[in-house]
Parts: sequence; structure tokens; C-alpha cells
Amino acid sequence: MYVAVKGGERAIENAHQWLAEERRGDLSIPELTIPQIREQMKLAVNRVMAEGSLYDPDLAALAIKQARGDLIEAVFLIRAYRTTLPRFALSNPVDTGAMAMDRRISATFKDLPGGQVLGPTFDYTHRLLDFALMAEGEAPFAAALPSTQAGAEGDDAPPHVPHVTTFLDRDGLIETDPATDTTPPDLTREPLELPADRALRLQGITRGDEGFILSLAYSTQRGYGRTHAFVGELRIGRVAVEVDIPELGFAVEVGEVELTECETVNQFKGSKTEPPQFTRGYGLVFGQSERKSIAMSLVDRSLRWQELGEDFTGAPAQDEEFVLYHCDNIQATGFLEHIKLPHYVDFQAELELVRRLRAEAQAQAQQQEAAE
Repeated sequence: MYVAVKGGERAIENAHQWLAEERRGDLSIPELTIPQIREQMKLAVNRVMAEGSLYDPDLAALAIKQARGDLIEAVFLIRAYRTTLPRFALSNPVDTGAMAMDRRISATFKDLPGGQVLGPTFDYTHRLLDFALMAEGEAPFAAALPSTQAGAEGDDAPPHVPHVTTFLDRDGLIETDPATDTTPPDLTREPLELPADRALRLQGITRGDEGFILSLAYSTQRGYGRTHAFVGELRIGRVAVEVDIPELGFAVEVGEVELTECETVNQFKGSKTEPPQFTRGYGLVFGQSERKSIAMSLVDRSLRWQELGEDFTGAPAQDEEFVLYHCDNIQATGFLEHIKLPHYVDFQAELELVRRLRAEAQAQAQQQEAAE
């Protein structure tokens, strides 16, 4: 990963100063505050937290401000800061069935237990610019809206709402999701090794660039991967994070995080080793990130072709190495942007080589003309 270049200290200092001035912009306009970014640009904050592998809305908002809105640069800042933090403990797996949900929809069952909750979404908006947002002040209805958040302070704990796929599982119509007690490898602390198990692949995809994962997911829908998915369930809400305390002998809740979880149900005609049934795709992302979680679940399912006994069709979304080595936007950005750094010696060597080859080709052509 290429992160810095040395040389021209005064020029670099001037570039830093100019960058700071550009980041601040017109001094007559009030400066953006971290709370403003955190509260009013939540989806950008959520993306930075997800791809940066660090759940801290304030730090993500700070990174967005420092990066002038460049989300990939903000992810880079968060990941760099994350490497300086100590790790005190490993949390227990979160129980998404006990999620305090703000949104829950299913494209497979209309009348599911617990109901469908539309929640805050762009799905039903008209995609027209709202010029009223250019006016200063609050919208007249904003303060009048009642709070719909389940599990808020003073409320009872949210009920356990089963996942939609459990209904199919009960009838044996969907593959069994094997339980394991094996601690998955940590992609943030250990280098990626192939072949990767599903847990490691999911880590790579959830940290991957949203646009890249979206494109791969779209390719599977267009036939590059032979999967046909339904959104079994999409849920957004907050879950408790618990840590086992050995001295106490039980787990203690240390906080909560907002998550988006998507389970897709996929057609599967069966193989030499598996009967006809539905199969699963899974996506889990920090914050409200519906597009990423759905795309993640599609790519997850496409990468499972080998364990399900399917044929490899050569689709990019089926190629584990292609997906995992190219989805990380920080790795990709580092290697891409390093080519704008000085390569004077390399280019001079290439230039001399091209000149020599041209001279040899010209001399050979002149010899052929003389021979004729």
C-alpha cells in the first residue's frame, strides 16, 4: 500500500496549507460541525464505518470532514486510526433476532409474523429534487413526528422476531445453515489467504467498496453467476453488544450498534451432492446500508458455487480471488494513485528501451530495402 512520498518539504507544506484552505471553503459560510455531519449525513457516515471496520459515528464524521467528502479517503483515515487502537476483548456474536428494528421488509412473505415495517427509506419517494430543503430552518412537520424507534430508553426490551428463513427451514425447503463454534479469522489482523472460508469472504465483502460489490451483484442478476435471488428479509435496527467477563462468569452488555442485515433466498435445482431446495445469501453491514447488504448477500451466494456442487461458469462474481483481491477500495486506491507519484527513473528506462527498439526496427527495414 502506498501512503506517502518524501521530498520538496516546502512545497509539500504549502500543498497542505492550500488543502486546508480548500477544505474550509468560503469563510463567510459557517463551518460544518461534526454533529451536523453525523446526524444529517448518516448514510455517508455509515458507509465509512462499514468499509473502515470501525463503529464510531463521531470519528467517521470527522474523517468525512477532513477528507472534504471523499468517502474513500475517509475510510482510509478510519482504517489508519483503527490500527492504533488496543483490543481489549472479543464480543459475543450479536443476536439479530432480538434487534430493535426501525425497518423490516420481506419480498417473499407478505404477512410475516411481526409485520412489515417500512421505516426510513428512499424506496417510496419520487426522486425529485426537494427545493424546500434549500430554505433555511426546520421543516414544519419535523418536530411533530412521533418517535417510532423500538427499544428506546424507558421501553421494554425488543421482542425476539424470528427470521423469515426459519419458516422455510421448518419445512425443509431451504439449506441448513450449519452452526460452528470455530472462531473465524480476523481479516483486519491477519493477511488474506486463499482459498478463504465463508466467514473470511463475508468479512472481505463487508469491508469492500460499495460500488464494486454492487456491480458484481448486478452482474449476477444479469446472468453472470446463475443465481436468482429474492430478498427473504431485510432488517435495520440496533443490537446489543456483549462481552464475556471471566471474573463475573457471565456476559455484560457494553453498548449497541446499528446494523443492516439481509438474507436472500435463491433458487437451486440441486446438484450431485445436494437435493433441490432454496439456498441462502447473507449480508451484514454497519449502520443503515441496504444497497450494500443486499449486494453483499448476492455476491456471497455466487461465491458458494463450489460448496453447493455447482459449475463454475467463469463469472467474475464466482471468482473468489477476483472478488476478494479487488473489492478493497483502500488497496485499490493505493495501487492506482501511486502511479501519479514520481516514476522518473522507470520512465527513462522505458524511454531508452523504446528508442533502441525503434532504431533496431528502422535499421532492419533499411537492410531489407537495400537487399531488394
